[in-house]
Amino acid sequence: MAARRPPGGPRARPDRPFAEIPVGPERAVRLWNEDALAALRRRAPRPTVVVTSPPYNLRVPYRSYRDARPRAEYLAWIRRLGATVADVLDGPGSFFLNVAGSPKDPWLPWDAAREVGRSLVLQNVLHWIKSIAIDRRALGVRGAGPREVAVGHYKPLSSARYVHGAHEYVFQFTHAGDVPIDRLAIGVPYRDRSNVRRWRRPASELRCRGNTWFLPYPTIRSRARDRPHPATFPVELPEWCFRLHGVGRIRQAADPFVGIGASAVAAARLGLDFVGFDLDPGYLAVAAERVRAVRGLAPPA
Repeated sequence: MAARRPPGGPRARPDRPFAEIPVGPERAVRLWNEDALAALRRRAPRPTVVVTSPPYNLRVPYRSYRDARPRAEYLAWIRRLGATVADVLDGPGSFFLNVAGSPKDPWLPWDAAREVGRSLVLQNVLHWIKSIAIDRRALGVRGAGPREVAVGHYKPLSSARYVHGAHEYVFQFTHAGDVPIDRLAIGVPYRDRSNVRRWRRPASELRCRGNTWFLPYPTIRSRARDRPHPATFPVELPEWCFRLHGVGRIRQAADPFVGIGASAVAAARLGLDFVGFDLDPGYLAVAAERVRAVRGLAPPA
């Protein structure tokens, strides 16, 4: 499907990245204004971790991509994405795929996962929780105040049939389903420390977080300025994926649909070598600016 050239943004050169920002000794965040499925093998021939959120085919108004393919065509494209990642992914690597459905199409994430599953093994299913309401009594909180505590991103849905969506999926795929992970890298403290002594394993201050990750969007003042992209995720989501895989074992990370750069910023925070792709130079310009900011670098002259 041909992409429309978006307004603004520098014209990409095929022989060099759109932006290259150093993040450590012999490590950089490189952003390419290219179709990832055509360029991934050439630009990132053996990444250890791929983290991405492709278009969901839910008519999201991207500037350089029409998010409304016939379903069979879309799933064939997702199948090609899975095959491409499987072809380049390092042997002990992980592919973290973030996909969401809609109230009318709740099967979409699993249909997409099945297509990727033709080439890779589904090792873990993670649930990214964007908002939640918790009864104060379940938290052991008494006294005056509302009975429930509601936290996180809430997007109202006008419907007589559906509840609003408050979560998305993150599927971890690997080549054989046997890649060791660093569960305690994103572990949580025991609420009752007496539970630490119940386990026969060496005592730890942390336990596994499990497969539910509560990560709300940060509050923004201006959508156009702070989140100029119709489909983003918090920086912590790819950062937790990197940490779960094991930061020390990541030779290079990649994102085929980097958008405004949440995964690139996460890689920059952790000092990871990173390659990202997007069709839209305007989004890439924002991504590069965010990476430079997190590294404390001035914009290029």
